[in-house]
Amino acid sequence: MQERHEIHFLLNGQLVSLPDVGASQTLLDFLRINRRLTGSKEGCAEGDCGACTVLVGRLAAGVLRYEAVNACIRFLATLDGCHVVTIEHLRGSGGGLHPVQQAMVDFHGSQCGFCTPGFIMSLYALWMEVPEPSPAQVETAISGQSLPLYRV
Repeated sequence: MQERHEIHFLLNGQLVSLPDVGASQTLLDFLRINRRLTGSKEGCAEGDCGACTVLVGRLAAGVLRYEAVNACIRFLATLDGCHVVTIEHLRGSGGGLHPVQQAMVDFHGSQCGFCTPGFIMSLYALWMEVPEPSPAQVETAISGQSLPLYRV
């Protein structure tokens, strides 16, 4: 096996190759500072609030499975071979709102809007697995509890 000194992952469908990744560099800092993807927010920097939630997909048994993760505590170096999906990647047909985003609008699911992208990404992860979830499943998805991996 040939040794590599870089990581490769997909970010919203585009290949990213990074030859120099610091051991403590977080995904959130990379997204906001290096890529100017500012939809994910830093609220607590401890993985508690969920404002930084993104999806990370990884192949498992030949199936691409996604998990909602806190980008503020996810180290960038752990993303080799993954697909990272941010709020900026969600779009409905014709560039409009994704159904999860539209539901947040329709049901007045946002207050100040700071943490709304994190809620949407958690709900999007659920929606990929369960297109019509129960209220209990929705509550679990946005509660920050450990959720199962979702597949595409």
